[in-house]
This record gives sequence, structure tokens and C-alpha cells, in this order.
Amino acid sequence: MSEISKDQYYVPHLAKWPIVGSIGLTVTFLGAIQSLNSETPITPWFMYAGIGIILFMMFGWFGDVIKESEENLYNTQVDTSFRMGMLWFIFSEVMFFAAFFGALFYARTFSVPWLGGEGTGLATNEVLWNGYEGVWPTNGPAELNGRFEIIDPYHLPLINTLLLLTSSVTITIAHHALRAANRSQTIIWLIATVLLGAVFLFYQVEEYIEAYQHLNLTLESGIYGSTFFMLTGFHGMHVTLGAIMISIITIRVIKGHFKPESHFGFEAVAWYWHFVDVVWLGLFIFVYII
Repeated sequence: MSEISKDQYYVPHLAKWPIVGSIGLTVTFLGAIQSLNSETPITPWFMYAGIGIILFMMFGWFGDVIKESEENLYNTQVDTSFRMGMLWFIFSEVMFFAAFFGALFYARTFSVPWLGGEGTGLATNEVLWNGYEGVWPTNGPAELNGRFEIIDPYHLPLINTLLLLTSSVTITIAHHALRAANRSQTIIWLIATVLLGAVFLFYQVEEYIEAYQHLNLTLESGIYGSTFFMLTGFHGMHVTLGAIMISIITIRVIKGHFKPESHFGFEAVAWYWHFVDVVWLGLFIFVYII
């Protein structure tokens, strides 16, 4: 199939994947609702079926995009659409993490000091929780889950910081190698990036085990525990997704996909990975150190 002209915008004649994705989302959420409100053994499997439909949609849709790209059906206009879509997606992820960072900052800067009687002039600590001291980190008034210890930021978190920073370097080197048409070097540095991400996840699991088994730091450890695990947990999920995407990109490079002058799929994944690294720097500073 010949390449379309720069004035034409490729639109597929049959786009079945949006409706498949809608069905998958509907089944997933209905199954999740039933799982929370019913003890019927089949309801969790209803949710899993929905997740399976979503995964089927993603593989099929991305597979079609890859096929169309390799058949030169896309021009600069489509490339611009892809770039704008990826930028808006990353912006939505920025807002996602901003909400959790905002909860952390609000609790630490306003809620906890107010409960400790600071700045209100109403002796809140005496009215609501007599004797509560608004110090951070806190398990909250009454210490419902008992005392806990925080993670040492200069042990596993520091190692993970170095791993992710190094992975940003390796994926950048891989990008430069691709632009220089050095496919073997591109593959080597992509594999290195995936391995660094996998080691990061391994150490994060080790950190969680230490927190639960030795430090009594859990999701139930007040506002600190909930914000800690929500932020680090969602970040770990994003690292997992990023590592999967880089693995797929690596397979595509091995199969001969991407050209030095045209490789947006590679660039999009690299943008996402750098975003994940920047979020981790914020976590390391504001959750672990400060």
C-alpha cells in the first residue's frame, strides 16, 4: 500500500476497538460493583472478564496502529495528532499525581497542625483530641493502628532513585542510537532500561515487606501510611506499565520497526518513562526525606 500524501489525513473505515473498549469498561465496573456488594462467587470473574476484554482491545488496537504505521499510512498530520494525544495523556497523569501530592501537602501543612491546636485559636487538640500533638509523620489522633517507623530514605529509596535516574540515561542513549541507525546498540540500551525498571520494582517490593513486617507501616497507619502507599503504589504501577511498554518497543526494534527519521512510538514511551522518573524524584524528596 502506497504512502498517503501530506494533505490527506488517514481515517480507518472500520474502527471497532472503541466499542470493544466501552464494553470492557462497562463489564469491569459492573463486576467490581457486584464484587463489593455481593458474596456470589461468580462476581469477581465478571470483573476479570471485563479486564480481559480491555486487554484484548489494547493489543488489537495498538496492533492495528503498528500495522498502519509500517504500511506508511500516516503522514505528518497524523504524527502531530499522536504527539498531542500523548502530551495530553501525560498531562492527565501529572494531574493524577498532583491530587495525591496535594492531599499529602494539605494534611501535613494544615490538617495535622490544626488538630494539634496550631493557628485556630480554638484549642482544637483539647476539644477534639485532648493531648494530640500535631507532628509529622503521624498516625493520626488515637493512633488506631499503633506506632510505626518510617522507611530509611538513604537505603532502598536512594538505591531506587539511582536506578531510575540511570534508566533515564539508558533510554536516552537508546534513542540517540536509533536516530543514528545503530539498531544493535538501541536494543542493548533498551534491554538495560527494562532491567533497571525490574530491579526498581524488586526493591520496592522488598521495601513494602520491610514496612509491613518490621516497621508496622501499613495503609492503616493514619494519613501518613495512606498517602505513602497511595503515592508509591501508584508510581510502582506506572513503572510496571512503562517497563511493559519498553519491552514491547524492544521487540519491535528487534523486528526491524522504526526508522531514524520516524519513530514516534519509541519517543512516546521515552516521554512516559522520563515522566515516571520525575514523579519519583518528587516522591523521594517530599515523601521519604522531608
